[in-house]
Amino acid sequence: MITRKRLSTGACALLAVLAVGLFPSGAVADEPAAKESPKVELVLDVSGSMRATDIDGKSRMAAAKQAFNEVLDAVPEEVELGIRTLGADYPGNDRKTGCKDTRQLYPVGPLDRTEAKTAVATLAPTGWTPIGPALLGAAEDLKGDDNATRRIVLITDGEDTCAPLDPCEVARDIAARGIHLTIDTLGLVPNAKIRQQLTCIAEATGGTYTSVRHTEELSKRVRQLVDRAADPVVTPVATQGAERCADAPLLKPGLYTDRETFGQHRWYRVDVLPGQELRASVSVSADRAVNDDYGVLLRAVTLRGREIVRGSEAGDGRTDVISTGLRYPKQSVDGVDADKPAAETVCLQLSNSFSAPPSVKTTPGMPVELALDIVDAPDEASDVAAFGLGRGWWLLGALVLAGFVGGLLWGWVSRWRIAVWRTN
Repeated sequence: MITRKRLSTGACALLAVLAVGLFPSGAVADEPAAKESPKVELVLDVSGSMRATDIDGKSRMAAAKQAFNEVLDAVPEEVELGIRTLGADYPGNDRKTGCKDTRQLYPVGPLDRTEAKTAVATLAPTGWTPIGPALLGAAEDLKGDDNATRRIVLITDGEDTCAPLDPCEVARDIAARGIHLTIDTLGLVPNAKIRQQLTCIAEATGGTYTSVRHTEELSKRVRQLVDRAADPVVTPVATQGAERCADAPLLKPGLYTDRETFGQHRWYRVDVLPGQELRASVSVSADRAVNDDYGVLLRAVTLRGREIVRGSEAGDGRTDVISTGLRYPKQSVDGVDADKPAAETVCLQLSNSFSAPPSVKTTPGMPVELALDIVDAPDEASDVAAFGLGRGWWLLGALVLAGFVGGLLWGWVSRWRIAVWRTN
């Protein structure tokens, strides 16, 4: 009996040793962590102007409450939602106090629909319109995993009344933190000045502006934005380019965001194996007033400084986003090195020629979105690095050949005409 117990104990110990060998201690730690739930905070303007009765025959506040109730009923289970107000508590005339009037009405987290609706039902139009402080508060409410989807939906009927804290500058500062927080704005009044401010806030963070005039439109649009948080597109990764290639971050295929000031050069690095093709594209957003005539240049350069290929694009002020891109196929290698090919480090230089009036702030820099992909190179990939001409060699060769043939024909015709003239 004792012998059997010892055999059982030995067998268990042997299994434990095998388990440790097959599944090292770091295996559990290497498993990807569960993705954090998407988070949305609705920021509602409860200032005195929300008393106006110009939306479907009822007050703006009543329309917003009805829309909120419909939205709360439709929030996806995986979305954590919160509500913040601005101008809901202070009815006085002291500007300093009124510009601090923002608070979180319902905390960001799993939604209790009944509790959230009860909180919204208690609201009444009261005070000022501190949009800037409300956005800063909402950004704090949504702190967490930088890879999670986070969205602020601002509903207001007026422009900020708490300058010089410009809400557009606040949005740019939030975007510059690289936390992937998107701000969408909805305006309840078709006013050009209000539209300009809300559009600036949205564009600074990659969000959208929508003008709404009916309760149904408001409810539908907010539901769309909440659903978009539940089913997001690819989340870009924040990076920071360097002033020279040697210090640049080494990037893998993906979508990246950065900031670049006027006239700045930013460097990034990518490894490309033989038989692969690098595809890179970049977009720079003019999120503030800039002078006409500007351009963006993206260059691929070797570590020794030789240009491989470039892409450039110019603008004249008709669009707020300017983009360009490039492709670099690296030829496969044969022989001994084919089994273990060495990767080539390609330096990507991003430059811009934006300028702005003296009154425009140059910091933080303009939003940059860099997309990188590495695919299999074409079977007949040539060395596009040759003299920096890329595939332009084909065009150059065709032009030279056409010029040579044209010269021969012209010379033959000229000699024939001269011979005929002498004969006559």
